[in-house]
Amino acid sequence: MAVIEDRRPWSRRLRNLEFILGAALTGMMVLAVLCAGLLFPDGGEGFDLTARLLPPFHGWAHPLGTDPVGRDVLARVVTGGGISLTVGFASVAGAVVLGTLAGLVAGYYRGLWDLVLMRCADVQQALPFILIALTFIAILGGGLDRLIFFMIISQWVQYARLVRGSVLSLREREFVQAAAAIGVRDHRIILDHLLPNVMGPIVILMTLNVANNILLESSLTFLGLGVDPLIPSWGGMLADGRTYVQTAWWISVFPGLAIMLTVLGLNLLGDWLRDVLDPTGKI
Repeated sequence: MAVIEDRRPWSRRLRNLEFILGAALTGMMVLAVLCAGLLFPDGGEGFDLTARLLPPFHGWAHPLGTDPVGRDVLARVVTGGGISLTVGFASVAGAVVLGTLAGLVAGYYRGLWDLVLMRCADVQQALPFILIALTFIAILGGGLDRLIFFMIISQWVQYARLVRGSVLSLREREFVQAAAAIGVRDHRIILDHLLPNVMGPIVILMTLNVANNILLESSLTFLGLGVDPLIPSWGGMLADGRTYVQTAWWISVFPGLAIMLTVLGLNLLGDWLRDVLDPTGKI
């Protein structure tokens, strides 16, 4: 098996500014989400009408202010981050598994498998995304699980096409031909020789798509097509705060900043991974 990899020492790779900033931003958000249960046991749902619409930095009890019903904005931002990150990572994981499997089968076996899978991908990509989202939500209803399922179904094509293209090239390489010549079974060739060589582009696309899916979840929830409005989420907080932009800007600004910083961190990590995993500069 031949896997092309970057042979620069890790100490040099980790000193990259993109990695430092990306890891810091992403790590802080993930750490805050993991500790949300300890920091805010009520999940940001504690009502206090006597403390409604308090501005940021009003006191230690509510450092980022409160919303129209007295809920702590910081608690809701951190708790809502768990929903957004869950949607981002879970949907990407599902799309990777489905798309990679389809791409490996289509690229290696070609023929009827390739024809059927790629024509399905063509049909799906020809349909307007918003139309599919509206139809899907109208038929099955909203909710966290349905939103994740919809993202998986709508995004597997990206990974399938990426993997298929790589496999079509790799299957003609000498190490794959040699493995087939000595009688190695197809599933062993796919798992041991082809899959490791396509993991670099997959990991890069995964990192960037987690960021895109966080934006997508926030957008759909803002439009009322995503997560249940009763569940704290960044998109839901933006929707709740849009009517208070002039009088209580902090309700929508802080979840917006959380989205921006998280997506920025993931995109920086994606750029760094592209440089590390692709020494040839072809990804």
